[in-house]
Amino acid sequence: MKRREFLKAGSLAAAGAMVLPSLSFGAKPKYSIGIQLYTLRDVIGTDPKGVLKKIADAGYQTLEAYSYSDGNIFGTNYGEFSKYANSLGLKITSGHYPLDLAKSDKWEKAVIDAKAIGQEFMVVPYIQAPERTTIDAYKSICQSLNKAGEICNKHGVRFGYHNHNFEFEKVDGQIPYDVMLAELDPKKVGMELDLFWVVNAGFDPKAYFAKYPGRFEQWHVKDMDKADKTKNDVIGAGSIDFKDLFTHAKQSGLKRFYVEQETYKAAPIDTIKPSADYLKTIL
Repeated sequence: MKRREFLKAGSLAAAGAMVLPSLSFGAKPKYSIGIQLYTLRDVIGTDPKGVLKKIADAGYQTLEAYSYSDGNIFGTNYGEFSKYANSLGLKITSGHYPLDLAKSDKWEKAVIDAKAIGQEFMVVPYIQAPERTTIDAYKSICQSLNKAGEICNKHGVRFGYHNHNFEFEKVDGQIPYDVMLAELDPKKVGMELDLFWVVNAGFDPKAYFAKYPGRFEQWHVKDMDKADKTKNDVIGAGSIDFKDLFTHAKQSGLKRFYVEQETYKAAPIDTIKPSADYLKTIL
């Protein structure tokens, strides 16, 4: 074979490998499968190591924590908890923190602790009812969230807000979630979209992806029972079309997602593997 022909053949082979990576090297899933630890709130507090082992065995790779308090979680040091998770092949990539903490002088310590374990996101997941009675109250909260986001930016952690369904119930003639999207600075605060609660409220997540592209950096993935929209089901067994929603992940701005359940048809620990198994088939 002449040198020119050899080089041409080599170039074609290389191009083929680039076009068909799944045949040559094995395709990797675009997203790791995560779980919000609140799903297992009935057991993780009494046996955190045992629960983490079961999570790893069920096929999860990332965790979203909750219940952080002054450097500790589930009765142990946050750093040590993270190290044990890492030893199982799990990584804490996000965590939920109360609004009161985000507004307090203890917030920066929480951010530093999150950064120390390599956590990427910190999220405020809820606004108490007395704090959200008017649109002006929501706007004031958004100012506090923007300030908390500034501190997160300072330390290289991304801040976010997680919704329920109440943000879609009109207050003073306006939809609070839309007001929050207008008031929150995207450079300081991203959105963790709970898909279940959006659908439960009668809204379409895809419409929000289209109107506010790139804003929804994390998702909560929990399915809706086909008979009772107030209850959850194992992912893939309910009425929400996650296969379709994941085709809009790029438009959403999705970086991480977490399986979460709040109601169950079986023991919570028994529901997590079927959800992971289903997600592997659509990612």
